[in-house]
Amino acid sequence: MSDATNSLNQRKQNALPRGNAVMCDWYASKAENATLTDTEGRDVIDFAGGIAVLNTGHRHPKVVAAVKEQLDKFTHTAFQVVPYESYISLAERINARAPVEGPAKTAFFSTGAEAVENAVKIARSYTNRHGVITFNASFHGRTMMTMAMTGKVAPYKQDFGPMVPSVFHARFPDEKTVSVEQALNSLDDLFHCDIAPHNVAAIVLEPVQGEGGFRVTPPAFMRALRELADKHGILLIADEVQTGFGRTGKLFAMENYDVKPDIITMAKSLAGGFPLSAVCGRAEVMDAPNPGGLGGTYAGNPLSIAASHAVLDVIEEEQLCQRSQQLGSELVSCLQEVQTACPAISEIRGLGSMVALELSSADVARQVQSTAMAAGLLLLTCGQKGNVIRFLYPLTIPTEQFRQGLTILVQALKQHAA
Repeated sequence: MSDATNSLNQRKQNALPRGNAVMCDWYASKAENATLTDTEGRDVIDFAGGIAVLNTGHRHPKVVAAVKEQLDKFTHTAFQVVPYESYISLAERINARAPVEGPAKTAFFSTGAEAVENAVKIARSYTNRHGVITFNASFHGRTMMTMAMTGKVAPYKQDFGPMVPSVFHARFPDEKTVSVEQALNSLDDLFHCDIAPHNVAAIVLEPVQGEGGFRVTPPAFMRALRELADKHGILLIADEVQTGFGRTGKLFAMENYDVKPDIITMAKSLAGGFPLSAVCGRAEVMDAPNPGGLGGTYAGNPLSIAASHAVLDVIEEEQLCQRSQQLGSELVSCLQEVQTACPAISEIRGLGSMVALELSSADVARQVQSTAMAAGLLLLTCGQKGNVIRFLYPLTIPTEQFRQGLTILVQALKQHAA
């Protein structure tokens, strides 16, 4: 590591709070599609995608062009003060594609946590109820409300005092340690012990848990939740902040199921690297809050809106949903092949290109991650125990580079998981 990089690391330590943890000890100087280049000129294959933000890759030419064009017009008006057509047309595009029942409406915000918080506000306004049910190992954000909804203590909730009330956690069915029946029984226990169903505004879940280890919601459980929500007048909210925009092989992960949510939250790859989030839901539900009840100074920033229009174009024109399925299938086949030589691999799971590799321990996962990094491949871990490697490469990654990344991964697994 050069003196310049060491100096930056020291400056970072002196200037930033320790709670703002940073994984890499090297620094980006530029990026293109699936390649990150650090300040020392080393190229790294990006299988992290800015934590699922870059399904269309770093600096996709169409995204860059759209933002540059908007930059020459205006950068900010605050939509709730002076509106602009691009916000409306993007909402129309999402309304047409989102898998909700009947007419839909969409509001834009800035971050995933902000989208989830507003979805809860909308649900409470529509139902005139206060309770929110989420699941263990879930992740919904770091704000006070979404931190309470998140089903993992360390590092997200510890030492931050009492959580926001009226949030309850049920068990998530992973079909290995918790069955669908057991998960449904945990909901029944909540209704008998903690909150009456007629006081519950919403059940919120990720179709595929992100930080929780890419655990896929079983279809039978999703159907049961829809039936339960309908029975008790509860709204079903799908948190698609990490799963959306082609990652699972569909534009939205809920398209993999035969039921529809009432509200969908989205962010991350919605705008290809620019901060934008959205809440889309049934029109009557979305219209529940009074005028002024929703919004934000930067909500639906015009640069991010322009980027999102380009992202939707790229996903369609480059057939990235199909590409997601192809890449994910190749990755799973590769992992299954190496699994025979690596007993530390306990499970391979996922949908499309939202694939996870569960290992025997967090130590093994960190060793694989570190060795891959040294060889030029950036990986992320996740899971309740930190023993899962997740794959979030851009769906635009060139095939040759993708396979180069798989070669590095296999070498790292054979070294540490055998």
